[in-house]
This record gives sequence, structure tokens and C-alpha cells, in this order.
Amino acid sequence: MTTSTSRPPRTVWQLLGYLARRAWWMEIHGYQSVYRYVFRRPRVPPGAAAFSYHGPVLLLLWVFIVVSAIELVVLDLIVRRWEPVRLPLFVLGLWGLVWMVGLLFGMLTRPHAVGPDGLRIRSGAEVDIALSWDDIASVRRRAHSVQEKQPGVTVDDEGRATLHLRMQNETNLEVRLVRPLELRMPHGTETVSQVDLYADDPRAFLQEVGRHL
Repeated sequence: MTTSTSRPPRTVWQLLGYLARRAWWMEIHGYQSVYRYVFRRPRVPPGAAAFSYHGPVLLLLWVFIVVSAIELVVLDLIVRRWEPVRLPLFVLGLWGLVWMVGLLFGMLTRPHAVGPDGLRIRSGAEVDIALSWDDIASVRRRAHSVQEKQPGVTVDDEGRATLHLRMQNETNLEVRLVRPLELRMPHGTETVSQVDLYADDPRAFLQEVGRHL
């Protein structure tokens, strides 16, 4: 049996401040991701192998991007005679399109990485976890899927906390840590003993891990 970790509830002002900071950094990271994709500068440590994880959502994101682009053009044609309305709607639509592109490019330019120094576990531009080989007890393939929305961190009956970095509610790799570590997440710091993640090619991921661990 697993349970979710509990945090003290935020006040209204703390929640608003958190949402504002997160929105700001998501915006900045989106533009950075577009820049890195255009100039082919993925964030992969020297000597490390990159592993993608965007496979389950790639088609869905492209559908949203294409539909958003079509809507932008169609809406501009509809309201072109009303200039005071046309410009704000065009700017808003363009912003939404760039935001979606930045979300996709965040995944493409920030893959998981396995290298001489350890693992870099990513989830877009927001999550970047660095684990040295001294921190890692084992890495194994373990598929796990949930049907309902579950918390990102759960605690089992033995008190071991697991961070779940799901992709479309799925993980297929399990990283057990030598000792509980504090990991920085967008919502705050979590102390966990295990990280479950998703990779498009878990076999190749494990083969690369075997070269170092």
C-alpha cells in the first residue's frame, strides 16, 4: 500500500506567489528551449548518452500545435476588419502557439542522460535531477501504469518515498538510491529513496547504465 506525502497547506498569498513564479519560469524556459532547439544545443553533459522520453505525448503535442496555428490564421481572417480586437487576439494566439512549441522543445532539448558522472533525469524544462553513481544502489526495468491521477510522491508501508516522473501515467524504469536524498522540484524539495521514470528505449538506457554502474 502506498500513501501520498503531505505538505502544510499554503496560504492564499503563498499559492498566488508560487503560481506566479512558476508561470514566469515556464515562460522563460519555453523561450530557452526554442533557442536550444533552433541552434541545436541540447542539454546533455559531455560524454553522456541522451535518452528521449517524449514518445507517448509527441503526436498529441504536434496535434495541439497544428490546431493552434490553424486557429490563429482563421481567427485573424475573421476579425481582420476590427483592428482593436484583431491585434490583442493575434498576440494572445501567437503567445499560446509559442508556449506549446516551447513545451515540446523543452522535452526534445532536455533528454535523460547517462554518463560518467551519473544520471540526469529530466521532465521538460522544469525537472532536472542529477544523481551521481555513488547515490544509486540499482537501476532496473519495471513498468508501472496508473489509471487515475496519483500524487507525484508516494510513501510505501516501509516508509520509502518514491518520486514518480510519469509520461502519460506510465513509468518503465526504477532507480533505487543508496540513501534518501533531497531533490529539488518545481513545487519544493522532496526527500525520496527511489525515482521512477519513463524512457522511450529502456533497454538501451539500462545497457548504458551497465557501462558505468
